[in-house]
Amino acid sequence: MKNFTLKIALVALMMGVGCGSLYAQQVRGTVKNTAGDPVVGATVMVDETNQGTITGVDGEYTIAVGDAANNHLTVSYLGMSTVTEAVAGRSVIDFVLADEADVLDDVVVIGYGTQKKSVVTAAISSISEDAIEKSAPTRIDNALRGLSSGVAVQQVSGAPGASSQVRIRGIGSINDSQPLYVVDGMPLSGGIDYLNPNDIERIEVLKDAASAAVYGARAANGVILVTTKKGKAGDAVITYDFSYGMQNVWRKPYVLDATEYAVMMNEAAINAGNAPVYENPYKFGKGTDWVDAVLNKNAPVVQHQIQASGATDKVNYMFSAGYFSQDGIVGGNYGVSNYDRLTLRANTNAILFDNSKTSDWFNKATVSVNVSYANINSVGSVGESSEFGTVLGSAMSMSPILPIYATDEMLAEYAEMVFPYGDGTDLYVLPYMITDKDGKVYTYIDDADYNELHHPLATMELPATQYNTDKFVANASFDLQIMEGLTFRSSFGADLSFWGNHGYNKQYYRNAKSYNLDLVTKVVSYDENGEEVITYKPQYATNAYQQMNRGLQWQIENTLNYEKQIGDHHFSILLGQAAISHNSAQVGGSRSNLPEINEQMANINFATGLAADGWQSVYGYYHTIPYRLASYFARASYNYAEKYMLQATVRRDGSSRFGPNSKWGVFPSISAGWNVKNEEFLMGVDAISALKVRASWGKNGNDAIGDMRYTTTMVGGNNYPFGTGATENVQNGNKPNGLTNPNIQWEESVQTDLGVDFGFFNNSLTLSVDYYTKETRGMLMEMQVPSYAGDSAPIGNVGDMVNRGFELDLGYRGNLGDFHYGINGNISYNTNKLTYLGDESTYLSGDSHKIGTLTRGDVGMVFPYFWGWQTAGVFQNMDEVNAYTWTNPETGETNVIQPNAKPGDFRWADLNDDGLINDEDRTMIGKGTPDWTFGLNITFEWRGFDFSAFLQGQMGNDVLNVSRRTDLARINLPKNILNRWTGEGSTNSAPLFEITSANENYRVSDCWIEDGSFVRMRNIQLGYTLPAKVTNTIGINRLRVYVSCDNLFTLTNYTGCDPEVTGGNSAFGTAYGIDRGVYPQARTLTFGANVTF
Repeated sequence: MKNFTLKIALVALMMGVGCGSLYAQQVRGTVKNTAGDPVVGATVMVDETNQGTITGVDGEYTIAVGDAANNHLTVSYLGMSTVTEAVAGRSVIDFVLADEADVLDDVVVIGYGTQKKSVVTAAISSISEDAIEKSAPTRIDNALRGLSSGVAVQQVSGAPGASSQVRIRGIGSINDSQPLYVVDGMPLSGGIDYLNPNDIERIEVLKDAASAAVYGARAANGVILVTTKKGKAGDAVITYDFSYGMQNVWRKPYVLDATEYAVMMNEAAINAGNAPVYENPYKFGKGTDWVDAVLNKNAPVVQHQIQASGATDKVNYMFSAGYFSQDGIVGGNYGVSNYDRLTLRANTNAILFDNSKTSDWFNKATVSVNVSYANINSVGSVGESSEFGTVLGSAMSMSPILPIYATDEMLAEYAEMVFPYGDGTDLYVLPYMITDKDGKVYTYIDDADYNELHHPLATMELPATQYNTDKFVANASFDLQIMEGLTFRSSFGADLSFWGNHGYNKQYYRNAKSYNLDLVTKVVSYDENGEEVITYKPQYATNAYQQMNRGLQWQIENTLNYEKQIGDHHFSILLGQAAISHNSAQVGGSRSNLPEINEQMANINFATGLAADGWQSVYGYYHTIPYRLASYFARASYNYAEKYMLQATVRRDGSSRFGPNSKWGVFPSISAGWNVKNEEFLMGVDAISALKVRASWGKNGNDAIGDMRYTTTMVGGNNYPFGTGATENVQNGNKPNGLTNPNIQWEESVQTDLGVDFGFFNNSLTLSVDYYTKETRGMLMEMQVPSYAGDSAPIGNVGDMVNRGFELDLGYRGNLGDFHYGINGNISYNTNKLTYLGDESTYLSGDSHKIGTLTRGDVGMVFPYFWGWQTAGVFQNMDEVNAYTWTNPETGETNVIQPNAKPGDFRWADLNDDGLINDEDRTMIGKGTPDWTFGLNITFEWRGFDFSAFLQGQMGNDVLNVSRRTDLARINLPKNILNRWTGEGSTNSAPLFEITSANENYRVSDCWIEDGSFVRMRNIQLGYTLPAKVTNTIGINRLRVYVSCDNLFTLTNYTGCDPEVTGGNSAFGTAYGIDRGVYPQARTLTFGANVTF
């Protein structure tokens, strides 16, 4: 009986288990990451229950579920995406979790929000944190180089901390073409160098009008959205990054050595009919290498970065501090070309309350505060992008026969040199000649030979102006979830900047035209008896000066955002209001007569000059009428099953920069998309993982014309004398500063974009193609008025321009076991044309040089272009000169076209066939804007090793190389002068060498034009991450060491310092391709480490 009872109990137990198994189905599977590796320790939960498990060492799990038809499984893991799957009766379910960074890649930051990449209908490029780090930028604008199609980035110079010229889809205006930068929702008023690239999480470039229209008035040239880093869920993570680099010029300018120089000087003298200058040119040998003397070899660049971040259920935080220091490759060792930046940042986000599970209304509130500070100190007195007296330009011009330091014979000569003191006596100048730190006197450079060019090393010994910036940028926001899908957001941002400079001048003597000496001036007066009284007023040379500026921009924004999903229909509506105000102030002063030269005490208070004597001055201003912008905007988005998308945006802006007739502007846009992949006929095509077609149209504005241009203000200084002799009385006069035009309107950019996005093989291969037309209407410029108007011309909407082009982005990523690799490339083509300049004007004159006007803007032509004469070879003999004739069709008379020419002179093309060579024969000889820009980024990882190579370049552009001075007879020359014409048959592309040419061989012509195309290895980097089992023993979670090289090589046909030139200040706001003597970019070898605790 007992055994029978036991058997019954066992059967009952087995039946119970069996029945239980019917109601608790077992589900098993694996959890892996996107690389196919198992995720160990992932949590697997049955939704709405407490039942769960974790994955084992192979990423496997087994779990019992209840109602297999209705239950869902959710898998989560710290730092990775959370995935939910319906069980739906399945017994095996495998999960793939993406890293949080990969999840971010599926989301695009747009104006005032985010959007899934799959439903984006506008042209937006995203640049990831990893891509930014691999490009190793020093500034945010440098971070954009070659990483996005449609974005042309030209580095202004290689000077420390130098900015870049950024153009999105071509030159958009003859005025300011720089894009708008928005950092964490805060539009910046300038000074983007405050931003530490190491703090950036991602960058979005809004390229078309549809994506940028929500920013309306300032979005005509595109918008760059910058999102800074935030903490990630889990314990606090502390990282420390360090790097040390050594910079050297990637290419030295090639100039003549002493023997070559002497030969060329003799040749010029002989060609002019004079005797040779040097009896034996070959005795000088190589001579002085002035360029090498000014270069700072292995100039250091150092970077430190520390960051602490983390997140709890309630608070997300990231704190960082960074320090960057760079010495220039020209002047850095003299303290005249240096850049130091200290940055601090705190990003915090806190959930004030979250009652979304218990309440339907006003159930969640969060607050975010982002605060940053930057202190920047820089020195830049070596000059850059100018042909007038820069340090490198002077070094390239100095005769290699001259020594750097004065010889004993020279010193004996200098000891006799005097300068008029002012009272009839002379001042011996040797004590005031510039010396090095050891007291050695630099060679005297005669102004008669070199004009404003000076001894380059002596120039760097003089005190340099110190520049400083303190910038605070803060943005605070409050988000309130009113109900499900409806969120109110209010934000306040402020950008407070202080910038200025200070310095001092000491006594020195360089030559009779360049000196700074304490002298006296004779003053003649008369006493009460009419007797002449002579006194001498001191003229102080030493002085101290200082200037401080302050700029404040604040912004208030309020938005309502509503999102609703009804079946397959998804709606999103944004309503917003914004207000911006900006004002500035400046104060500065100077004071002469420093009792002694002490750099620590060389300030205004230390000087003793009196204002009554004219030796103390002060100036300043305060903008009592600030720049203000008021805005209202709305955006509506709709998609059906992520298959058909439609989005419309409108913004209305009112700007204080326009008069009452045109103060407000309206900027609409519309875009649509079609996810073809989501159609049934492509569902089964596994090779195609994404296919989207999109189109957009929109209008943006530009109010970057300065304040009060629609009206006039009163200016003084227009004084008028009444009476004569003893009765003369000068009356202060004021007048309007110009003619008014109260009807000026917004400069508008109207853009159409057509695009298609592909994804193949589970998006391992991606391709995006865009075609766009960007038309700028009503460009603001000075109107043509008759000269008898007698005052400055008013500004008006009198110019139109159009840009057209296409862009292609291609990427591929894959794995071969432990080997992970990726390649991303982009290429862009843009063509530009000026289409209208008003009824009274057909062209604009642009940049100028000693050899003439360099650039021009013409209706129907690319803007701007190089304007000059075309050469048609070199006359080899007099027969060719005499044979180059023109016959008057009316009289039959034949004339020599170039009667002043001789063998070795250029033959100029008579383009208008009138028998004369004059301005009517000038034409387009080249252009500085590239047709093509491109970038290529290659990465791979294998068992702790990582490698990246980043190339960037451009094609279809020219460089106008005018770095050589043609107005000075004794300066050195570029090496290519050796290719000059030396006799019949020697060359047909370069003239004979002479100082003064009756044929004007050195006028602006295509002889100065060179191909400016290049391919540059921007950065190549190799790193290794030590195994965790090694680093964990010393308390380090991750340790990576690396070596990298910037500008490893550049492939180019250009013979100058650098093909990447912008020519300095420009009459057109852009000076692509003009080389006046660029500060060359450096090749930098860097060693660094990334440590995570």
